[in-house]
Amino acid sequence: MRAPSRRWPAGASLLLTAALLTGCGDSAAGPAPRSPTPDSPVQLCTKLISYWAEQDLIGSKWAGLDWEQKGLSNEQFALYDDIVQAARGEQRRNGTAAALELARRQARQRCEAAGGATRSSENWRPPT
Repeated sequence: MRAPSRRWPAGASLLLTAALLTGCGDSAAGPAPRSPTPDSPVQLCTKLISYWAEQDLIGSKWAGLDWEQKGLSNEQFALYDDIVQAARGEQRRNGTAAALELARRQARQRCEAAGGATRSSENWRPPT
């Protein structure tokens, strides 16, 4: 009976290394996809206020969260509060669909006018 050859593990290691390295080189697929561009402060403000106004207007169980739990700045919360009050009036007069449209439109307009409304209260301090 022959002893097993020591060359096989070395040869297998060489083949495995070569196979792995071929995945690290240039590929014909082109460059990797770009990371998504983060939302601007205005886009983020609009999305947050529109979303939470909708939750409020449809009576979602999440509507009762406070401004911090909703991820709103103080300034965004002030906008949200005004927008929801106006949308509730619209909802009484013309229904939920009209109220949601008003809330989206006002959120976009007011967030644009406020540059994203990112200002928080004067009591806020950055982490140390």
